[in-house]
Amino acid sequence: MTTVLLQPNPGPIDAVVSVPGSKSVANRALVCAMLSKEASRISGIPTGDDARVVLNVIRDSGRSITNLGNEVIIGEASILKFPGIVDAVLAGTSSRFLTAVAALFETTSIIDGEEVLRSRPMADLHDALISLGAEISHLGEVGHLPVSVSRGSLSGGDIHIAGNVSSQFISALMLIGPMLDSGLVVHVDGPLVSRSYVEMTADVMRSFGASVSFDESTITVSSGEYGGRDYFIEPDYSSAAFPLVAIAVREGRVVIPGLATASLQGDSEIISILENMGLTCVVIDSDVTVSRSKSQNVLPLVMDMSDCSDLVPAVAVACCMATGESVLSGIGFIRNKESDRLGDLANEINRAGGKVIVEADGLRISGPCTWNSVIFNSHHDHRMAMALSLLSLCAPGVKVADPEVVTKSWPSFFADMAPILGTNEIGN
Repeated sequence: MTTVLLQPNPGPIDAVVSVPGSKSVANRALVCAMLSKEASRISGIPTGDDARVVLNVIRDSGRSITNLGNEVIIGEASILKFPGIVDAVLAGTSSRFLTAVAALFETTSIIDGEEVLRSRPMADLHDALISLGAEISHLGEVGHLPVSVSRGSLSGGDIHIAGNVSSQFISALMLIGPMLDSGLVVHVDGPLVSRSYVEMTADVMRSFGASVSFDESTITVSSGEYGGRDYFIEPDYSSAAFPLVAIAVREGRVVIPGLATASLQGDSEIISILENMGLTCVVIDSDVTVSRSKSQNVLPLVMDMSDCSDLVPAVAVACCMATGESVLSGIGFIRNKESDRLGDLANEINRAGGKVIVEADGLRISGPCTWNSVIFNSHHDHRMAMALSLLSLCAPGVKVADPEVVTKSWPSFFADMAPILGTNEIGN
């Protein structure tokens, strides 16, 4: 088992940490560019697994891709094609988006991934595509990868889908809507979790020329074509949460260059969350600075996090530093992410001395705590590894197992976080 030993420097934090581009925005922009016959230039692309999987599919479909640092130029295509086999590795969002895209083509494609990805639920998306006329055959357990996908009689129309399972299913359907002869009307049954991600999908689609309207429970996508364009991937608030939350664990300041330019992400809520927890947040030009003096107490948080659920691992760590009880609710659905982000997260924090109770739709966290040094299990989850690493700031000798899981969204996380987490040693 590979582990990383984290060795933060003593004393207050004083760090500048640059974060990668948003993988959520990148996934959507790359799919739109893939479905356009025109050329696009996408800049600010993160180097994680999700974007890499989509770029590999674009390349395997015969499109030219020119790499220019952190931007790519995707060439024109007279005919759109899709590869016969897609290995999504651990990229859950990409696998769902690409399953929907594969349903646009007469040729049959197989969508698969590693064992952990195979365990993640896909049934609602598969059922929706089948009800729209696509042909999907399960090559393993029903409702999971691997599947074979082809267009069948797919032409668009109206579809009902539950809003409380995964917004990624709805976004996947939206992204192929312009390519369907009848367009697409998605009726969301029940409350929509992670609404901000669906709104993000609509914003990115409009940037590439799609017509999307959105009300409380209905999303309408008109038939048409995507156009090519120059598109900048804004910095990732989901990633920025980890260096910013470090200031709840230990006093000091962290600056994230350029973060204030980001406008599409619901996870920008991390700024308001930290302010409500007693930290000081300042925007200077496009940089965001979060600071806390030793005399500033960390306050408990009571919040419905259904619209910013990717922040839960980081925010849970911050809540452990507060004096009093925090309640994070509206997030029962994150038990089916890369890990069980309620049960697994609570177990890991509690092993180190935390006081976390798992409830039906969230977490109840009491603090402050007395911490022990442990080897944290990352549970194949990049956000789990990143969040738990922050506890090294209050428990010397902390190790994180399988640290390479951070490649999903921020491959250079441990190197970039060295000003906060210190030098690290990889061992077994």
